Amino acid sequence: MAKAIVAKIKLQAPGGQATPAPPIGPALGAHGVNIGQFVSQFNEQTKEHNGMPIPVVINIYADRTFTFICKSPPAAALLKEAAQVAKGSGVPNKEKVGSVTADQVRAIAARKIADLSANTVEQACRIIEGTARSMGLTVEK
Repeated sequence: MAKAIVAKIKLQAPGGQATPAPPIGPALGAHGVNIGQFVSQFNEQTKEHNGMPIPVVINIYADRTFTFICKSPPAAALLKEAAQVAKGSGVPNKEKVGSVTADQVRAIAARKIADLSANTVEQACRIIEGTARSMGLTVEK
């Protein structure tokens, strides 16, 4: 028989560098979960991401055990890394802060397709291109 899920928590933490500080500590502590155990397991599983924010979904069970699923990094973080910019534009329609190539967009879309609501890589590319435009990045064809 399956264990009863008491709570489902969604967080973002730096890959390989998570600490018990907020937002992780308070979110898990409220449910009586061993925070140190989660942090060590999360850091071990995400050490190759080296500080990039990683979304994680944590299922907490009635006996205070947990399981978690790590998602792919947010599209905005991947686009910032590809364009080598610190942050997106405050006024994306007027000020462009950088550019990405169509090949970079395709690589990001292929990496994120499992987490997107797209059936093909072409549809995923359109979603990533929209994110790039909203950040003030130009997509070079």
